[in-house]
Amino acid sequence: MGAFFCPNTNIYSMSTPHKHTNSLIKESSPYLLQHAHNPVNWEAWNTEVLQQAKEEQKLILISIGYAACHWCHVMEHECFEDEEVAETMNSHFINIKVDREERPDIDHIYMDALQMMTGSGGWPLNILALPDGRPFWGATFVKKQEWIQVLNQLQQLYIEDPNKIIGYAENMANGLKEINAITFDDSHDLIITSEIDELVKDWSNYFDTFLGGYKRAPKFMMPTNLNFLLHYSHSKQDEGVAEYVNTTLKRMAWGGIFDHVGGGFSRYSVDTKWHVPHFEKMLYDNGLLISLYSKAFADTKNELYRGVVKKSIDFLKEELLDKSNGFYSSLDADSLNEHNKLVEGAFYVWKENELKELLKEDYPVFSEYFSINSYGYWEEENYVLIRDSEALDIAMNHSITKIELQQTIANCLSLLKTEREKRNKPRLDDKILTSWNGLALKGLTDAYKYLENETYLELALKNAHFIIKNMMTEDGGLYRNFKNGKSTINGFLEDYSSTIDAFLGLYEISFDEQWLEQSLQLTKYAIDNFSDDTTGLFYFTSNKEDDLIRRTLEVADNVIPSSNSMMAHNLHKLSKYFPEDNLDIRLDKMMKTMKPSVIENPQNHANWLHLALLMDQKFFEVVSIGENYEPICKTLMKNYLPNVIFAASNAKTSNLPLLMNRYVMNKTLIYVCNHGSCQMPVEEPSKVLNLVETVI
Repeated sequence: MGAFFCPNTNIYSMSTPHKHTNSLIKESSPYLLQHAHNPVNWEAWNTEVLQQAKEEQKLILISIGYAACHWCHVMEHECFEDEEVAETMNSHFINIKVDREERPDIDHIYMDALQMMTGSGGWPLNILALPDGRPFWGATFVKKQEWIQVLNQLQQLYIEDPNKIIGYAENMANGLKEINAITFDDSHDLIITSEIDELVKDWSNYFDTFLGGYKRAPKFMMPTNLNFLLHYSHSKQDEGVAEYVNTTLKRMAWGGIFDHVGGGFSRYSVDTKWHVPHFEKMLYDNGLLISLYSKAFADTKNELYRGVVKKSIDFLKEELLDKSNGFYSSLDADSLNEHNKLVEGAFYVWKENELKELLKEDYPVFSEYFSINSYGYWEEENYVLIRDSEALDIAMNHSITKIELQQTIANCLSLLKTEREKRNKPRLDDKILTSWNGLALKGLTDAYKYLENETYLELALKNAHFIIKNMMTEDGGLYRNFKNGKSTINGFLEDYSSTIDAFLGLYEISFDEQWLEQSLQLTKYAIDNFSDDTTGLFYFTSNKEDDLIRRTLEVADNVIPSSNSMMAHNLHKLSKYFPEDNLDIRLDKMMKTMKPSVIENPQNHANWLHLALLMDQKFFEVVSIGENYEPICKTLMKNYLPNVIFAASNAKTSNLPLLMNRYVMNKTLIYVCNHGSCQMPVEEPSKVLNLVETVI
């Protein structure tokens, strides 16, 4: 089957009597609970069910999806709610439903299997496997009759000629291990800047320099890639790459993919101009984009970027923030329209007459600003708000000042927000995931660093304390998720990597050493429990997990950076704060291991490439010690300094190596260091900026 990139159609069960109830009723995942009243005898993935399959020698049917997946729900309605389908599935198979957001470890394995079988992937991900979990058949969306036919045929084959299926499954299992095998070659050198230059030059052939992103549709926002290219263009003074990055950021912020009324980004655009999104809003996208736009604001001082950050954080606070200060996972794409029918984007789109009635005399200005014309038209008389002109040009067309225009637009958007609140809201996936909260927390720390809004720091601290209180295990590790007051599922590498990164970011804006200590402790836990000693990399699952057919090494960067590349960045920073722990040795091994993959496909390894740039250019530790360290650090940090980490204190003594033996009574000194070697201290922040070389 072809790939389906699912929009969000989160159809929650109604409070009506149910004919069927299966084991999923005991789960907390909204996605699993959606299937709790299917006639299919679904089970959640657990050791007991896997053992049952082995004892009964039944084939396993594994169906993987997530709450924001449109085609998952289409298949549920067409197949899994159907009595005839259920009879076939229940008679012959152990049926397991998996929320890929709760269990990305399972998804990694079987998505690799599907791509090996069919050449493409997507969700719903449906896999048939032997009783021991080894896959032999897979597909995405399948219609009812085809689904029944396939299941019956494969079950019959399993009875009549099991060796044929077993042989294929054995080959698949070997293939799954081979495609995830990574070797270490100590002869590799680290990637240097001249190599990066060539890679970026080749990569730039894919840039859409007019509308941003790549020359294709759909268009996914790729904050990891843009974060690297922002740093690269800044360091190299490359005007072409800088223009591409800023074009992309502007067009995304202007596009329908950004919710101009309520803030926050949808997941991707179906067209080339960032106009019509799949309307679901994911926490991870918005966390990463808040971080990216904050950095871009620091680099350019473009007020558009500040506005994007503000509205995106407002969205997080208003729509995704739990009373416990954790962030929920996502909002649906679909919502009930005026006819009480679930329709994608119903909550977000506008009709022309509706806008005219609401906005009255301000409509002409608004309609030009947000393209209530052929450019902004979607379908069925619906418009998705999109900009295509500079504010100053529109102001001049209407003989008003730019400030007057901005006030008019703000008033209009406020009216629309009030009106929109009367509509049926998209449904909420209210599970709380550690890794995605880490990404949101890092976004908040960057927003505070560069935009200096105290409320961002307050929100960041509350979220960090939520993680400490609710997501830490008794042995110093992390849980994956939190729901209904309980944390379950052992954390995966991405939970550790994003949390460590976020805590490092929190230290750099609060200078509370507990966050550094937490980062180091979690890193040591990951080294002890996730390490692949051969390559220096980390497995996605800990050594405590033993019910999977493969321990995955996740290394390719996508919308979210890979857990290994994030860990490598963490090691790089921590090696500066704690040089005695020799974390740089492991880092070098990881970078040498990854060099061939990065060189071969830089677009899919942008976070690795970013780290290679950081490691090859001068990297500085800026240390401020004394009573006035806070205003000094704020002055320095609001500058875009991607190759700098900060440490600061007003304490006379500290165990942190960067701070030891540097306190001088009645002075606030600033040290600029490189690999622990420091220049003579200065007292003026302006002198620090002259010493910190960001251009190579």
